[in-house]
Amino acid sequence: MTATLPGPWGAALYDCRITHVRAGPVRHRFAHRTYLWLVDIDRLPRLPLPLRPLARFRGRDHGTGTRPLREDLAGYLAGHGIDLAGGRVLMLAHAHSLGHVFNPLTVFWCRDADDAPLCTVAEVHNTYGERHRYLLRPDEHGRTGRPKEFYVSPFFPVDGEYLMRMPEPGARLDLSIHLERGGRRAFTAVLHGVRRPATPLNLLIAAVRHPFSTLAVSLHIRYQGVRLLLRGLPVQPRPRHDGATPPAPRVKEEAPHS
Repeated sequence: MTATLPGPWGAALYDCRITHVRAGPVRHRFAHRTYLWLVDIDRLPRLPLPLRPLARFRGRDHGTGTRPLREDLAGYLAGHGIDLAGGRVLMLAHAHSLGHVFNPLTVFWCRDADDAPLCTVAEVHNTYGERHRYLLRPDEHGRTGRPKEFYVSPFFPVDGEYLMRMPEPGARLDLSIHLERGGRRAFTAVLHGVRRPATPLNLLIAAVRHPFSTLAVSLHIRYQGVRLLLRGLPVQPRPRHDGATPPAPRVKEEAPHS
């Protein structure tokens, strides 16, 4: 049985370190710190009014962007022959904070009505405003693999195989993604974090340590891209990708998600 998330909002915060390593032809490594939320999509935190600018959870920031999170995710899974059947779903993501949100990766851990692991969904966002979901069937250690289907970095074409480790977080967060191309490891992203209860004090501490956290992630990615350009790494053409979700239109959110 999944443990109840800690804190008065029924959610958790993770103080995180994200590391990216590119193997070649230009070797490049960088790391940055941020914080992420782990929330139950049926019990999204609604913060007191003074803290609300620091964290909002909106359906339009994920998936098709036109429906509430539960409805949208259930529809996606039904399209793959999976009945969520009211099972619990935990989401790891940045919240919409101080007028901005950017999630390079959002992860949904889905359980069935008996609270047994059902599947995992990894939703990738690129800096062009597109989104793409990967349906994953991890083993008991959270390991799985999938062909790459979505243009993310402008320096990699859409080919190769992802090898992922995505166990459901507990006291610690420990995720990794490796991109294999031509039998060689081309890229690795590792996410480590320590859980804190989502309390007003812990949120304020995280916000002070990582001001404008989601904007900082977006700017940091672009900064690293400029560095690679200046080192002579060529940009790969961005193909049309019909499976990607374009930027979502503005839609009215129901009160619990605002």
